[in-house]
Amino acid sequence: MGMYSKSKFESNVQYTKYLVNKELARRFIAGENVSEHLDDIEKTIIPGPKPITRCCIYKERHIIGERAKIVIEPLKDNNVIQILRTACDECPVDRFVVTEACRGCLAHKCQEVCPRGAISVVGQRAYINQEMCIECGKCHDACPFNAISDVQRPCLRSCNAKAIYIDDEKKAFIDYDKCVSCGSCVYQCPFGAIVDKSFILDILQLIKDSEGNTKYKVYAIVAPSISSQFTEAKIEQVITGIRKIGFAECLEVALGADIVSCHEAREFADTIEERKWMTTSCCPAFVKYIEKNYPELMSHVSGTVSPMIALARIIRQMDDNARIVFIGPCTAKKMEINEADLKGDVDYVMTFEELRSILDAMEIDLTKCEESVLDNASYFGRIFARSGGVSTAVMQANKDLGINANMKPIKCDGLSEVVKTMKVASFGRLTANMIEGMACKCGCIGGAASLSHGPKDVTEVDKYGKLSKEETSVQAVRVFDLESVNLERNYNINK
Repeated sequence: MGMYSKSKFESNVQYTKYLVNKELARRFIAGENVSEHLDDIEKTIIPGPKPITRCCIYKERHIIGERAKIVIEPLKDNNVIQILRTACDECPVDRFVVTEACRGCLAHKCQEVCPRGAISVVGQRAYINQEMCIECGKCHDACPFNAISDVQRPCLRSCNAKAIYIDDEKKAFIDYDKCVSCGSCVYQCPFGAIVDKSFILDILQLIKDSEGNTKYKVYAIVAPSISSQFTEAKIEQVITGIRKIGFAECLEVALGADIVSCHEAREFADTIEERKWMTTSCCPAFVKYIEKNYPELMSHVSGTVSPMIALARIIRQMDDNARIVFIGPCTAKKMEINEADLKGDVDYVMTFEELRSILDAMEIDLTKCEESVLDNASYFGRIFARSGGVSTAVMQANKDLGINANMKPIKCDGLSEVVKTMKVASFGRLTANMIEGMACKCGCIGGAASLSHGPKDVTEVDKYGKLSKEETSVQAVRVFDLESVNLERNYNINK
């Protein structure tokens, strides 16, 4: 189905998500009321007669219908990541199991520590009653022979924020007091039971209601990590393809990154003596992790807005009737735009996965698009897309602005490294004075909603950066009156 073949996707889960979004977009563009054609949509994607992955086509179609409903009418709360309970039924494995390594020891430490009395000893061998087990792991930790195996579900294993639990029905649920919307569980769930809210129909409606951008202009602002995504075409052709969807303009957020680099370099110099150390603020999941787990350390988080917000505010300064859609690899951006101090800056967020669906629904072949002129973001603004790029850009801006503050950065490549570094910082043992925090491995190019992941993408980002006509962030932002643009966060009103 469509222009993009199944082999181009990393998994069947990603491909199924693509098919649902593409079919909904195609029907919406054709003028259908998609909510009235759910049965037809389900049968189009799962034609049968044999099921593809589930027990029967009826269950598969039901799950497709549930996916479609989340797109047709996204839940109005701010929780970006959602569980499809009907799809979360293939993982109920017994997490803790006694293995052959059990020696039937006299101590029975596993039995002693179990809070539910789920462990019994029969014939000098421990057994776990899985009906009573609450998967607390105390038996696993207590066993002196490491004889109790721990088989974690992919969602649990992927969530470094420790926001996913298993309920009494052996289904996953999310503790939103801990969730940072990074989307790692979305990417790792092998059954597609965890999804991020999609606003593609709202975005298409926004474009339609603009009446060809005559009532208002709809701007697409694109994350620099796009350079690692649509590798079948030149980046200049991708920009043209996005415009063909109906956007008035397509601007690169790397220019916002240049603005942030300069602003954050000055912020560091002005405040580091008092703060002692400072973090970056471009990754919303990273900032949210600190806010939820170390609120007492929020004073160390950079007060500079993210590149997405910086560019959006520049656009609104020039066009106060603008509508703005951010396109990137990040599910957490869908959470960021609803923060109290940022609400209204960006209207919607679309992921690269969703963009692929819309391009194909409209039969836009990127390889046949003419090349558009890129904006003049610098190399340093464009490498924000990869781990290490942010601190490199801020340090370069520090030098180019003649500030020459003594920066000693530490790079946190993924939320697991963030967790470790913030623990060290909370103990007052940080040797660096600047923390670059990225919730996704490899940085934004490893975002949960990327079309592709992997080391090769880093090379694509650097190649994209080298296409720039501007050498530094300072040169790239010289045409803007940044004094008149608010580039500050107000974290206090988000509490």
